[in-house]
Amino acid sequence: MSILINIIIVIAAVVFMEVFAILFHKHFMHGRGWTWHQSHHVHTDGYFEKNDLYAVWFSVIAAALFISGSLWWSPLWYVALGFTIYGVLYAFVHDGLVHQRWPFNWTPKGGYLYRLVLAHRLHHHVTERDGAVSFGFLWAEKPDDLKAELKGRK
Repeated sequence: MSILINIIIVIAAVVFMEVFAILFHKHFMHGRGWTWHQSHHVHTDGYFEKNDLYAVWFSVIAAALFISGSLWWSPLWYVALGFTIYGVLYAFVHDGLVHQRWPFNWTPKGGYLYRLVLAHRLHHHVTERDGAVSFGFLWAEKPDDLKAELKGRK
């Protein structure tokens, strides 16, 4: 039974992270945290950008949870595993598929991964702090709905 509970904790942590990421991206990264995130909405030279500091910060949190879970309360270890799985999915979808930060280029031609790519490209249609749409990394609204929302804001 404990294996099932641990799996549920991991899945819940992944889902929690997407909900958290949507809210954090919308209200903090496009708010007080814009000084780091702005580098992601404009062209920057080099492979890394200031926005990557968010990934470093979240990695430190996951590492602290792994350590705490190993030393004091084991469910925290599984929360950290869920956060780490989310980070890998984020790197695959956001950095890999959307922004092509891989050594090879591949863009899906259809399906949900294509919808994620389109939704995030629509997010980057706005280069300013305000007015963006689609703040999720693994959840994406329908591109036609996002286009209509952007059009309605102009």
